[in-house]
Amino acid sequence: MKKWIKVSAASVVAASMLAGCSPEAKPAPAAAPSGGNTNAAAGTPAKPAEKTKFSMSMRTLNFTYVEKSPNINEDKWVKKLEEMTNTDLDIVLVPHKEYEQKMIQMFATNDIPDVVQGDGGINGKEMAGSIQAGVFMPLDDLLQKYGQNLLKKIPQEAWERMKYQGKIYGIPEFLSNPSRRSTWIRKDLLDKTGLPVPKTVDETMNVLREFKKLGVENPFMGREGFKYADTFFGSYDVFPYLSQSMKQGDQIVPKFFNTENMQKALQTYKTMYDEGLINKEFATINPTQFKNTILAGKAGMWSMNANEILQWEAQLKATVPTAKLEVIPSPVGPDGKGGYYLYGSVTRTYFINKKAKNPENIIKFFDWMLSDEAEKFFTFGVKGETYTEENGKINYKTPTEPAAVDEERYRQAFLWMVQDTTYNKGTLSLTDEGKKLMNVYDTILAKEGRDGIDFQPRLDALVKNPDVAPNSDTPPNVLLTHMVKMVYGKEPISDWPKVIDEWKQKGGNDVIKEATDKYNNKSKYPEIIVTESRRK
Repeated sequence: MKKWIKVSAASVVAASMLAGCSPEAKPAPAAAPSGGNTNAAAGTPAKPAEKTKFSMSMRTLNFTYVEKSPNINEDKWVKKLEEMTNTDLDIVLVPHKEYEQKMIQMFATNDIPDVVQGDGGINGKEMAGSIQAGVFMPLDDLLQKYGQNLLKKIPQEAWERMKYQGKIYGIPEFLSNPSRRSTWIRKDLLDKTGLPVPKTVDETMNVLREFKKLGVENPFMGREGFKYADTFFGSYDVFPYLSQSMKQGDQIVPKFFNTENMQKALQTYKTMYDEGLINKEFATINPTQFKNTILAGKAGMWSMNANEILQWEAQLKATVPTAKLEVIPSPVGPDGKGGYYLYGSVTRTYFINKKAKNPENIIKFFDWMLSDEAEKFFTFGVKGETYTEENGKINYKTPTEPAAVDEERYRQAFLWMVQDTTYNKGTLSLTDEGKKLMNVYDTILAKEGRDGIDFQPRLDALVKNPDVAPNSDTPPNVLLTHMVKMVYGKEPISDWPKVIDEWKQKGGNDVIKEATDKYNNKSKYPEIIVTESRRK
């Protein structure tokens, strides 16, 4: 048996080099908190249960702590997790930027770990049809026997997205609130302008112009693929994303078919480009550069997941002590609405290889993730080291030093594999700032966000025509090329109808035909989940 290569993000090799088969391990009685076992008959300590060994691929998710780790398998928090769950983990990191490519390579070479982390449901492009090909095992019986925490605490809607031919194939990390992304602003800079919090697109543009007058290098922080820089597509309700289709006449079409609004959104970005309100190189700014620029104090407004704002603010203050970040309502468009695309109920998924030697203990490992003990560990760390407890009250100091903030974020968000990822209630409830952030979800995010018609599994026509297939939060390639050129002034925005025609010709007509058929004939396709509203 070949041993899995233990890697860091800095040295991740192509998936074809990930060594081959599942490690040998006898089934252990439990992947649960360790403790002394006693032989009841003899009254003597029993032999400790053998550790459950399994390998697992995980996307680095652009987490600084993860990508800087020399060997994630030797990390102190991984070691503590192994101790608490009586496991021996072999984590194989998949680079964030090359995730889809590396995953496809992994399946093509059949070098598949015992557990594979997917980026959402069972039908993502990165899964390369592996569920349908029988790579992973159905989990229904195992969940009934060993996963009662999972079954009780994960919403049924999330489980429905784990099903193929009526059986559950994945364990989801879930999201109870579909509003996750938000508009952030440097409130200290806004106060300097003397302007109120902007509400409309025009008011937002005026704020950005005032930021420029203040000398802010990036009044609006852009990023490649418009990812986390798509604020104004939300204002005009034209997100070119997977879950953003609509009914137009008697057809189901993507929202970017609204030519008038799409042109207005593109014109907004072009105006920002022309006036220097967005970086001239925004189309090539990667996630690391995006965050580093913001934390260096060189940006005024951008988009990010709301639950991370306190951690980002703590890191920003290391450079700009007077900086103040705030979530504000996203700029509204002609219909008086705005916000970002609403998330589905699943954020990450864990699949178990049908060749895994100990699936029952792997289920127990994930089941423990939703226990009280796990919540305390991932939220606060280790008693006596990172927190104390007196009369049942937790005393925990939220870190402010940038490296420590990265470490906390890693423990709470990356290593806690199965949880409700809306926000970390444990730490937020300890401070006034945290309580204020939780209130943001009820007072701001609950009132904004764009929904659309979504099909699960993904439409066959999108699988067959990848050039016209969007991702959850990035446009299809055939659109993105033109969008960037139009913002840069290389193509006229008035040519957007021609872009739609090109999309149709390259496979989009088949997408429309299939979407319309499945929307109008739901009883004919019982395996298809059609979602139109994520608001409960």
